[in-house]
Amino acid sequence: MDTQNDVNRGEFTWKISNFSEQDGKKLYSEAFTVSGCKWRILVFPKGNETDHLSVYLAVAGSATLPNGWTRNAELSLSVINQINHVRSIRKETQHNFTAGEIDWGFKSFISLTELCNPRWGYLANDTLVIKAEVCVLTVTPPVNIQPTDKFESYFTSLEEFVNAAEINGVSVGSTSCHQDGALMAEIPSLEEVEKAKQSLKECLSDLFRLNMKERLSKALSTLSSARIRLSSEQQIAIETFQANFNDFISDFLSFEQDNAEFELHKLQKDQRFSAMKKSQETHFFYKQLMDDLVNEEEELKRKTEEVKSRKDKLLSNWEILLVESEEAKLGYQDEQKKVAEAEEKKRIAEERMSRSSFAWSNLKAQFG
Repeated sequence: MDTQNDVNRGEFTWKISNFSEQDGKKLYSEAFTVSGCKWRILVFPKGNETDHLSVYLAVAGSATLPNGWTRNAELSLSVINQINHVRSIRKETQHNFTAGEIDWGFKSFISLTELCNPRWGYLANDTLVIKAEVCVLTVTPPVNIQPTDKFESYFTSLEEFVNAAEINGVSVGSTSCHQDGALMAEIPSLEEVEKAKQSLKECLSDLFRLNMKERLSKALSTLSSARIRLSSEQQIAIETFQANFNDFISDFLSFEQDNAEFELHKLQKDQRFSAMKKSQETHFFYKQLMDDLVNEEEELKRKTEEVKSRKDKLLSNWEILLVESEEAKLGYQDEQKKVAEAEEKKRIAEERMSRSSFAWSNLKAQFG
């Protein structure tokens, strides 16, 4: 992240190594911060339903943001030309990011043909360089909701969705069928008719197998030419089926394709559901960790308050001690002066006493 004088502006450069080997539908850069908001660059290496590179700016961690958040930002996205920077492609736009529109950018940024041609300079040593510049204009003041409340709310809704999916989920079976045929003009023998009947039974018992196509065609051709040992209902059924044979086969093949697509989507739905269940299980684990951290935070808060109370008491006692110490100091200094004055008076008194004692001794010596 480059440092900017304006705290509401910032830029981020993302280098994607081994770009041609990226097989994911979309890639996200690491998060970067501008004006206190976290962002990411979003890239579709093979294009977002287009033959162009698709590049967007996305809000990072949008699921954890408080209700009602918005970010209005000016942004530019650039694909850097690593041979001649002047030929770099830069596009600008402005968008109000919300919970309903967490990313914004350009679906057709540069054609994949031009991008992947090394002579153009956008890929060097199979590395793509993308630069994002962001200027945050306004940020809606966040609603006063604790992150843990958002955490709980999101996964409660996920849990309800999973439970509903489990209750309403249905399992649908599948079948498939197909064939076509050709008519034979010859009148078959009794033995051929019986063999055709048996073959038809086998085909009808497993009508959906591709390898039954030729047998069914041959059996119908034989029986359509037969007029013996067949009831009128059987003849009508064979003629009706043969008259619409190609349509029936087309219907069977279409059904088989549609059914295969259905089974694929059903499998993918089950895989998504399994992933959703796994996320739910991980949520319970995270929730327990979150509860433990909240309890630990409360304990730390309680201890902090206790320590603060003891600290305030100690400071109060110290202030009292400080006053007493200052009074003692002033008293000491006052007494120190008085001692000096008394000492001087004592010295003078001692001198006078010595003089008086000497005179007294002399008087006593003269008349004693």
